[in-house]
Amino acid sequence: MRFLKYAGLFVVFAWFMLGGMGHFLNTEFFVQIMPPYIPYFLHKPLVFFSGVFEVLFAMAVLVPLFRKWAGYLLIALTIAVTPVNVHMWQNPELFNMDETLLLLRLMFQAVLIVIIWWSTRPYWDSQVAEPA
Repeated sequence: MRFLKYAGLFVVFAWFMLGGMGHFLNTEFFVQIMPPYIPYFLHKPLVFFSGVFEVLFAMAVLVPLFRKWAGYLLIALTIAVTPVNVHMWQNPELFNMDETLLLLRLMFQAVLIVIIWWSTRPYWDSQVAEPA
C-alpha cells in the first residue's frame, strides 16, 4: 500500500510541476483558454499566480511536514481551475481540440482530486485499526 501512496504522490507531483512550468513556457495558451467572463486584464496575472502555486504546492507534497496541507491546497486549486476546463469543453472549436478529449480531461479532475486526497494523507491514516 505504501508503494501505491508514493506512486500517487509521484503522479500529483509530476502533474502539477509540469503543468505549473507550462504556465511559464506557454503562457499564451493558458491566457487563451481563460473564460471570457474573467476580465482580460486578469488573465496573465491569474496564469502567472496559478503557475507559481502549482509549482510550489507540487514541491510541498514531497516534504512530509507540508504534504497534507499541500494536498488541501492542490485540491482547492484544482477546483478553482475547473471553470477553465468547463469553458474549454463547452467551446472546443475555439481551441481546435476534440470535445471528447476535453470531457475526459474535465472528468479526470475528479480522479485527480481523489489521488491528491489519498496520496497526501499520512500513511498511518490509511491503516485500519486492529481490534483490541
